[in-house]
Amino acid sequence: MRGFLASSIGVTCATALALPAAALPATASPATPASPTPPGTGRTTATAPTAVAVPGATRSLPLRSLARDRAPSAPGTAQLGVPRQSVRPFSLVGVVWDDPGAPLHGQVQVRTRAAGTGTWSHWRDLETHQDDHAPDPATAESARGGVRGATAPLWVGDADGVELRVRAEDGPGDPHTRGPARPLPSGLRLELVDPGGDLPAPAPSGRAGAPATPATPTAPTGPTTPAAPATELPATELPALDRAATEREALDQAAATEGQLAGGTGVPAGQRAKRHIGPRPAIVTRHGWGADEKLREQSFVHTKEVRAAFVHHTATGNDYRCAQAPSVIRGIYRYHVRSLGWRDVGYNFFVDKCGKIYEGRAGGVAEPVLGAHTMGFNANSTGIAVLGTFGSHRPPSAAVTAVARLTAWKLGLQGVDPRGTTSLKSAGGNLHRKGRTVRLNTISGHRDGFSTSCPGAELYAKLGTARSAAASYQGR
Repeated sequence: MRGFLASSIGVTCATALALPAAALPATASPATPASPTPPGTGRTTATAPTAVAVPGATRSLPLRSLARDRAPSAPGTAQLGVPRQSVRPFSLVGVVWDDPGAPLHGQVQVRTRAAGTGTWSHWRDLETHQDDHAPDPATAESARGGVRGATAPLWVGDADGVELRVRAEDGPGDPHTRGPARPLPSGLRLELVDPGGDLPAPAPSGRAGAPATPATPTAPTGPTTPAAPATELPATELPALDRAATEREALDQAAATEGQLAGGTGVPAGQRAKRHIGPRPAIVTRHGWGADEKLREQSFVHTKEVRAAFVHHTATGNDYRCAQAPSVIRGIYRYHVRSLGWRDVGYNFFVDKCGKIYEGRAGGVAEPVLGAHTMGFNANSTGIAVLGTFGSHRPPSAAVTAVARLTAWKLGLQGVDPRGTTSLKSAGGNLHRKGRTVRLNTISGHRDGFSTSCPGAELYAKLGTARSAAASYQGR
């Protein structure tokens, strides 16, 4: 279903449902068109960037040898790293390298100095097997220049000092000795991400002074719709609706959309059977968490529909307060775009430990936006990332409930039963070969589509609970 608009909450909220947050008066440079969408992968829509953003920064430090007096291939050697040093404030770290297809066989550890106390943390591991969170192979996003390999990002809080070490794994050897260290990928750099400060206060009237200037439209490879000029400030949050209001809005918009496509007056009243759509939960928009829309590509790529939801954990650690969640999301967004070279943040939605839901990749929360979250299965799916690391840490019940509420609504827009299964064709990965049709749960974990530990054993164990709850929210 396209364009599921909530008229009851006005123009500002409707914009975030059908498209990303509407633009304020244009103060940014003209938008850069996205790479053309390969045939069959989706459709593209152009919009203008907003002028509202929370300032942030990314600083990149090259890794250098830390083993001056030992052979580079000596087993166990911390071959590369960044010596302890003072730096400008940051809150999120990660390591990137040139070739996104090159694995990093080794251990990456970081320690940071708290900006407020001057205390150094213990050594913390960065998750190195992160290539499974990526655009699908053979898409414009994966083929664009500047895409890099990377570790998972790690949230460290306000910090002004850093030290990093990378130890390569030992290669194969005989039964009595260890082989030489495996080569590390080239172009290793430490990324220090400052997500910016607090959100700017909204204008009291909720209005901007003038309409925005539309962005340059993308090359037409499918149906392309330019964004309408906006005179309203974008909403910071889409309020929750009850089930009756949600179903009414969905039916009315479906009738309007189908009527426009057919040149008629919409769906006859007799065909408006009850639909199993969960009540729409409250969703913090990109404007609400302070997205700098100038960072991303200024067009959106949509697929045909959403038939499944893949649940992830961000592997950024659990040491954040709920009030910091917007900062964590801004850090991940900046890391995905500036450090990894993606067109936008990879996930379609975020959920924090307190159960608050956030809009992810731009294109409209009710739309089938093509993400970069489950390599091989990004088309016709949505990616929901719970902020945190849940390999051995139990996810909060509020977060699991939020996943259930979100999937009850999002899958319900397409008539999908959260307890059911669906068939998706693999675009290529390490678990399902390209072209293979795979039967998956409509609420799946990342590990169901790719050989990975994500979303962590503890969160994965809660997906059955989420499926049952989501079906209940749909009235099944």
